[in-house]
Amino acid sequence: MEWLKKLSAAIDYIENNLDSDLSYEEAAQIACCSVFYFQRIFSYVAGISLSEYIRRRRMTQAAFELQRTDAKVIDVALKYGYTSPTSFNRAFQSVHNISPAAAKNMGSTLNAYPAIHFSVQVTGGNAMPYHIAEKQSMRIVGVRIPLSTDMEENQKNIPPFWQSVLSSNLFSEICSLSNQSPQGILGVSVYESPKSFFYYIGVATDVPVPNGMFAFEIPAATWAVFENNGYFKENVQSIFRRFYTEWLPFSGYEYAGLPDIEVYPVCKETPVSGHSEVWIAIRKEKENNSCTTYD
Repeated sequence: MEWLKKLSAAIDYIENNLDSDLSYEEAAQIACCSVFYFQRIFSYVAGISLSEYIRRRRMTQAAFELQRTDAKVIDVALKYGYTSPTSFNRAFQSVHNISPAAAKNMGSTLNAYPAIHFSVQVTGGNAMPYHIAEKQSMRIVGVRIPLSTDMEENQKNIPPFWQSVLSSNLFSEICSLSNQSPQGILGVSVYESPKSFFYYIGVATDVPVPNGMFAFEIPAATWAVFENNGYFKENVQSIFRRFYTEWLPFSGYEYAGLPDIEVYPVCKETPVSGHSEVWIAIRKEKENNSCTTYD
């Protein structure tokens, strides 16, 4: 459970720097991962994006100060990183539904969001069917869209991308290329750097890359393969969340930081539910507490 301690330490850093220059890079370094993976892990474990968590916590602290002190609104805005009164007002209202000036009035109703504390709880939940697979490198071929390090923005862009592919001739063209395991059409987030970050819809194959498509090779790895039966979108997200909060802490493994693979059996039809898989690369947990940063 060393990764959980590192994640908690990163949250402590964030809490101690709400009223100063808060660096995503520094928080990620404490958690021993890249900014991308830190944001992604945080969103699965906490249930909200990192940026939204920081916004809520800053607006909670700002509201406390506006109510208990005589500080001017502009001074509180500057303290919590807002150089524009307009942007501070917008952020404050998004959390409290009233303006910062109105928050000074006695009796105003505000929303307080406490700091997050990560812990493992044994709840006796449902089983997670999985198996461990050793696999040589796999080559993904398909279409892709660029992503950013803004996880909220990515979550808005990926579903329309799927819809556009499924409703076009690209879908059958991509499916016809599949000749290797895992079978089916794949959704793969590939992060190499902030300037090289893509979401692929493709298949595992060794055929030449058609015009207009792209290839990416995922190195050999050990994979935890989780099975899912139900609605694709909801259940796949649930698998990622349960992997970090329920499976990983007790497994003796750690996250390997390779692209996660969503496997959908939709090459012959386009259902919204059924059997699917999530492949997550893992490695044996190190006995020491050294920090191995994965990109």
